[in-house]
Amino acid sequence: QVQLVESGGGLVQPGGSLRLSCVASGSIQSIYTVTWYRQAPEKQRELVGSMVTGSTTNYADSVKGRFTISKEDAKNTMYLQMNSLKPEDTAVYYCAAYIVSQNGVRNNYWGQGTQVTVSS
Repeated sequence: QVQLVESGGGLVQPGGSLRLSCVASGSIQSIYTVTWYRQAPEKQRELVGSMVTGSTTNYADSVKGRFTISKEDAKNTMYLQMNSLKPEDTAVYYCAAYIVSQNGVRNNYWGQGTQVTVSS
């Protein structure tokens, strides 16, 4: 059974940085598309950015130039580096990944979410 576990959230002052991690565990053959989402209180979940097969990344306009998605295949770990954080970045952040298991099963998996609060 493949699972995604996120960590790295917390409270940070405006202008600060955080790095979120998303570790995939289980019988994994390959991790393909990696996507980060966020959901602020009383708002719909929104796409933060994604990394498709290889290294092509796309970001929401609201985070472009400040956030960076990366992946470390050897550790089955995905990252969201967030710099120059703003109060409006406050949200629960979720990672999702399209993963192929060792038995050939292909599925999209979600992390449990991690809270990021940007406040002075």
